[in-house]
Amino acid sequence: MLVTFREIAIITDKAISGFIKGGVFVPGKFSLRKFSEINLDDPFFATLKNDYPGNASSPSFSVWFKNKAQEGRTALVFSDDQGLGAFICIKNENEPIELKGCTLAACNRVKISTMKIAERFRGQRLGEGAIGLVLWKWQKSGTDEIYVTAFDKQDLLISQLEKFGFHKAGYNLNGEGVYIKSRHNIDYSDPYKSFPFINPNFHSSGYLIINDTYHDTMFPYSELKNNTLQNAVAMNVSNGLSKVYVGAQYSKLPYDVGDPILIYRRYTTGYGKRYRSCITSFCVVTKIIQAKENWNHLMSFETLLHKIGNKSVFNQEELRQRYSHDRNLLVIEMLYYGYFGEGNNVNMDWLDRNGYWGNTYPALIPLNSTAFKSILEKGNIDVSNVIID
Repeated sequence: MLVTFREIAIITDKAISGFIKGGVFVPGKFSLRKFSEINLDDPFFATLKNDYPGNASSPSFSVWFKNKAQEGRTALVFSDDQGLGAFICIKNENEPIELKGCTLAACNRVKISTMKIAERFRGQRLGEGAIGLVLWKWQKSGTDEIYVTAFDKQDLLISQLEKFGFHKAGYNLNGEGVYIKSRHNIDYSDPYKSFPFINPNFHSSGYLIINDTYHDTMFPYSELKNNTLQNAVAMNVSNGLSKVYVGAQYSKLPYDVGDPILIYRRYTTGYGKRYRSCITSFCVVTKIIQAKENWNHLMSFETLLHKIGNKSVFNQEELRQRYSHDRNLLVIEMLYYGYFGEGNNVNMDWLDRNGYWGNTYPALIPLNSTAFKSILEKGNIDVSNVIID
C-alpha cells in the first residue's frame, strides 16, 4: 500500500538548487521536474489512478497528469535508488470551495493539488519535511489559507495534516475531506500546529550553540557564504524538520518549550571566529528532557534512545559514551522554522557590537521579543510574516 496525499507542486528555486549537478538528476533528494519528464506508468502512481478514475465533473488522474504535462507544469519529485518516492504539486487559487451542505467563500489560497509519499518511507520523516516545504511556500506567498483534500482511508496523511494544524472543514462533492489551515486562526498551543508562524507572546528566546561540523549535519538547509559544502546542499527534507540537540548543559536555560531559539554555528577551525561564527537559522523548542544530572541518570539508556529516535547527529555508540561519561546530559527537541540563507547570516561581531552577546556564556543569555526580532531582521527575515501580531 502507498500513502497518498491528494495532491501538491511549486517550491522556491532556493529549495531546489543543489539537486541538479551539471544537468544530471541526483537521486535521494527533491528536485523540480516537468510532468513530461515523469513516467506516468510508474507503479508509484497506481493508487492515484485507482482513487481518481474520473467522473462527469472531474477528470481522471491520468488525464489530469497529461494535461499538466502539455501545459509545461512542474512538480517536486523525490527519487532514490528504488525509484520515485514522493510527488508534490501545488497551485494558487481564488475561488469558492463547494462542500456538502455549504460553500466556503473564495479567498487567496494555496491548494495542495497532489502529494504522494511511498509506503517505504512510513515511519521516516520525509512526509514531515515535505509538508514543511509546502507550508514555507504558503507562508512566503502571503495567501490567507492553504488546503488539501483527502479520503478518510488516507489516515497517515490526515494525521500529519492535523499535526501541522490543518482542520477538516467538511467533505467536498467527491467525498473527500477538505483540510484547511488559515494564517488568521493559528493554534499556538503546539509548535507543530502553529508552524511556520511563531507565537507572538513567547516567553523568552536564546542561543543554541552548535559546533560547525554537527551544525552542518543537523541543518543542511542553512547556507553559508563561501562554504562549498553548504552551497551544494539545498532542502534535503528527507532529514525532516524535527531536530534533537544532545548537550551537557550545566545551568538553567533562558527559554522553555514553545519558545523560539536562534541556532548559532560556532566556527572551530582557523582564525576569524568572531566573523565566521554566526546565527544561521531559528527553531521552536518542542521538548526539553534532562537525561542525566550531576552524575545521576534520570532514565535508562534505552529510554533515552527511544526519546531521541532518529533525530540526533550522534550514532548509538556516541550517545552511549555521552550517557556514561558526561556529568549532565540534556536533550532539546526543536522544530526547524526557518533559515537566514547565504549572505544573510548574523555573525558574532554584529551581535557583540549591538549588545546581544554579553559577558556570560552565550547559551545562558536571555533574549526578549525585541532582541529576537532585531536579529531576525538583520538576517533579512520578514518578521511580520513570521510573527503575526
